[in-house]
Amino acid sequence: MILARLFSKIYKSGGIILIDSKGQKYICGNPRKERPITVKLLKQNLNWKLVLDPELEFPEAYMRDEIIIENASLKEFLMDLVKNLGRREVNSASYISKKIFQLWRYLSNFNLPGKARKNVEHHYDIGGEKGEKLYDLFLDKNHRLYSCAYWKNDTKSLEEAQQNKIDHIIKKLDIQKGQKILEVGCGWGGMAFEIAKQKGCEVTGISLSKNQINYSKNKAKELGLDNQVNFELADYREINGKYDRIYSVGMFEHVGKKFYKIFFDSINKLLKEDGIFLLHTIGVVDKLSPPNKFINKYIFPGGVCPSFSQIIEPIEKTGLIVADSETLIRHYDKTLESWLERFLNNKKLVKDLFGEKFIKMWEFYLASCAAAFKYRDLAVFQLQIVKNFQSAHRTRDYIYS
Repeated sequence: MILARLFSKIYKSGGIILIDSKGQKYICGNPRKERPITVKLLKQNLNWKLVLDPELEFPEAYMRDEIIIENASLKEFLMDLVKNLGRREVNSASYISKKIFQLWRYLSNFNLPGKARKNVEHHYDIGGEKGEKLYDLFLDKNHRLYSCAYWKNDTKSLEEAQQNKIDHIIKKLDIQKGQKILEVGCGWGGMAFEIAKQKGCEVTGISLSKNQINYSKNKAKELGLDNQVNFELADYREINGKYDRIYSVGMFEHVGKKFYKIFFDSINKLLKEDGIFLLHTIGVVDKLSPPNKFINKYIFPGGVCPSFSQIIEPIEKTGLIVADSETLIRHYDKTLESWLERFLNNKKLVKDLFGEKFIKMWEFYLASCAAAFKYRDLAVFQLQIVKNFQSAHRTRDYIYS
């Protein structure tokens, strides 16, 4: 069986027992003797589908209950598998399939404002008002942040890690009292509220999600910050004005490669001459790679994680200057694992909202992304960007003092 040989090739340590739809068992690698991880395939066509396109076929079959994992959770299975796979491709057939998808995506993906709105609505406005309840079930309770947290050695909770992230970004922006701030991709307003409270600034947050903007506006009134924080349903290409500080956390992944230059041109136009912009984005540490098929189809349509070089080239073309760069490694896997644990602890509520198939889809999304950040090629880039040398600090002392 080709699939069994493929699994055996991947597993350098540990292993699984693979059982096909006819009940035939295959030992792949060196599975543990007590309660070995067992993968059961309930459909015969999975024998070849998982060889040709595992990135999409495996999660789809898992969502259809055609793959059963025994003696391990989905997360445990994926962590072990991806740890063995590392940054290699599964096989040549999968690689060719991904390259074809990459070409098709490049030719067909145009994140113009209308398309960008639909892509955002697919994820953040899912199920209308039900979507708002979903994010309450697994995000941090204090700020409802849906982006990578910052885990110090002594950090004990997701709430603490997200506060660390906010404080780290505020220090990098070197915000002064009374400055005018713009957040591109404001989520549910958590960072904007914290900046307004900590620094006494006027903050404008923009998003293409109706749920996020409605929630943020209501939250601003509840906190008594509606005279200080403003939220707009708008695309970054539609904003005017001048701002002392601009930041974007977890939004650049939705811009699309064709629009990177337009994005940084927009930032350049909106940023004051002595201003500072901070970009926080997921990126790949390897050479340019195709977007994940499963993530693009079911979770983030139009999304793509850039390589570092893809970010730098359009910045250089605008005349902007990268004053500081930090790569956050081994932070997002812990964040995703925290989200996954909370999500699964609320499975019954999620099922009432969206059904069993949705639970399996999001379980795979959160678990597979956690494994990719821990063992594969994903990290988070934080870039501090200025217009001139005078705006840049000589050292990083101002961040850590």
